Amino acid sequence: MAEPKTQPTPASVDAFIEAVDHPGRRDDARAALALLTEVTGEPPVMWGSSIIGFGRYHYRYASGHEGDAPLIGFSPRKAKLVFYMAAYDDERGDFLNRLGKHKSGQSCVYVNRLADIDQAVLAEMARWSVEALKARYPADR
Repeated sequence: MAEPKTQPTPASVDAFIEAVDHPGRRDDARAALALLTEVTGEPPVMWGSSIIGFGRYHYRYASGHEGDAPLIGFSPRKAKLVFYMAAYDDERGDFLNRLGKHKSGQSCVYVNRLADIDQAVLAEMARWSVEALKARYPADR
């Protein structure tokens, strides 16, 4: 079975953020880094070349596909700031309804600027996501 493309790397999170071209996106990345470090209690780690992840879990699907992923992550992309969170449960919809201006995919939440969303709701959603993934994929399995 193929290895997942996105793996943790020893690359510097701070250097990655400092290399973000747009000053506003760079400032938002610094703020997101501080918020998610505080919420998760986990050190930030680069996953691949563009995702900053916090914590780690091992997943195994019924299909047999398995791998490791960050419990939560984000990436200051050129077009939007992207947050990677748990993609299931009815609670996610409640968080999204209260979050503010965003778009969402299955496990992604896209925001233009942190000022467009309620960061307290983002923090709540991040805590929920970490807890949901730890419950679904306990480390002792």
